[in-house]
Amino acid sequence: QVQLVESGGGLVQAGGSLRLSCAASGRTFNNYAMGWFRQAPGKEREFVAVISWSGGSTYYADSVKGRFTISRDNAKNTVYLQMNSVKPEDTAVYYCAGRTGWGNFELADFGSWGQGTQVTVSS
Repeated sequence: QVQLVESGGGLVQAGGSLRLSCAASGRTFNNYAMGWFRQAPGKEREFVAVISWSGGSTYYADSVKGRFTISRDNAKNTVYLQMNSVKPEDTAVYYCAGRTGWGNFELADFGSWGQGTQVTVSS
């Protein structure tokens, strides 16, 4: 498994932008599909976006499609989430996660998790 550390969270006004980063340690990062999930207060953790090991395939939740972009730099062992046109409902703790293989994007499919970074969007 890889160890994951998120950064880049903070307070942003509605309509603004924020970029989250997730640094991975371990030699097998290139073998992992990487995803972003989020959990708002009182709600279950939900899928946001995922990117394949090569970066050639991505998939987004409908709620963020067209506003968020996931990318990765395998040379830096880092995955990013560019968040544009943010809304108050994007407020949550954002988690980076990794999995081997490709397919379903349920929480149980991801074996490696970071500790999370808080994103707060003010109206």
